[in-house]
Amino acid sequence: MHDLEQLSLDGAIDGDGHILEPPDLWQRYLEPAFRKRAPTIRKDDEGLEYLEIDGRSSSIVRGGMPAGLGAMDRVGGQVFEREAVTGLRYVDEAALGAMDASERLRRLDMENLEKVFLYPTLTLFWIAECEDEPYTQACLQAYNRWIVDFCSDSDGRLLPVAQLSLGDPAAAEAEVHRVAEAGAVGAFVPPFQWTRKPLGDPSHDRVFAALEATGLTLGIHPSLEPVWTAPGRYGRYTSGRYAFFLNVTSVDSVRHAFTSLFQYAVFEKYPALRCAILESGAGWIGYWLDRMDTVYESPQGAALRPILPEKPSVYFRRQCWISGDPDEQTLADIIPRVGSDRFFWASDFPHPDHPPTYIREVERLADELPEGDRAGFLGQNVLRAFGLSGSGA
Repeated sequence: MHDLEQLSLDGAIDGDGHILEPPDLWQRYLEPAFRKRAPTIRKDDEGLEYLEIDGRSSSIVRGGMPAGLGAMDRVGGQVFEREAVTGLRYVDEAALGAMDASERLRRLDMENLEKVFLYPTLTLFWIAECEDEPYTQACLQAYNRWIVDFCSDSDGRLLPVAQLSLGDPAAAEAEVHRVAEAGAVGAFVPPFQWTRKPLGDPSHDRVFAALEATGLTLGIHPSLEPVWTAPGRYGRYTSGRYAFFLNVTSVDSVRHAFTSLFQYAVFEKYPALRCAILESGAGWIGYWLDRMDTVYESPQGAALRPILPEKPSVYFRRQCWISGDPDEQTLADIIPRVGSDRFFWASDFPHPDHPPTYIREVERLADELPEGDRAGFLGQNVLRAFGLSGSGA
């Protein structure tokens, strides 16, 4: 493997990197009552890998798909050959740092990055096919214990973000307190819930209260979603042959979840709650805030104004942050208009749906920003978003 690109600017922090969970994670970390049902990677009769969930073959992650989940480096011509061969391409072809903590630290050093906030991979997939809430809670708790352990010997350079399911708000509330004590720096939710309740729904208030009380940041991160979440205007427009369309429009779900927080006045009820919008691009946020403010002040916002006394943009600039993709060409124009302290960058490594050129793109984007905004975008803003900078919001 030849040298990775190195950022010439110091102080950079990756606000949203990923790991590939080892196939035996749930066998090792699940409570004994659930261990026989553990998610894992297996091979079918043709030797192709698939994700097994609760003893069933995934209808989405199959046909060899697991081997490509960490292929960002390979897309860019980087191949990391491992000495130990397991026979699972998902493991053997994992990029440098995608599955091993010491490798991830080595990668940070090679790229001149100080820290990385870490999110899962398989855990973003199996939740789309698992309506059994007790099983979901048990598997997420297992993942959360594992990711804290994964990051534990990194001197604070690998930062674990826990995942929650709001299908059982009481269990999610308890998990917030547990992961806060264990060492997680935040907790994220996917845009959908099997209850079909929007993120801002009052039934989730106890979770928001727990996040505020513990100081953990609420993240909204895209995931795979059940077929029923897809818009019906085109019929069943969900198969793999529409991968381009589905990938481009998938961030709509994050926007919907985010907007529901204003519909239900979550930021007014919880003024110390911090929120991070993740892996959805950032160029859209200027228009979205303008549109929310316009509707808020129109007759259509009359019912909202009594419970939300300030315009949505006020709450965004007080309590919210958003990650930008380094390859966004218009982001440098948007950042000063919306608020330069609200934006940070993220690589999405090692997922191949983003380009492997994030280092050079971060360099380009930083050069396009006013000098006074660079340090914030490179690292300080994401620390503030997660309450780690000591300077508050």
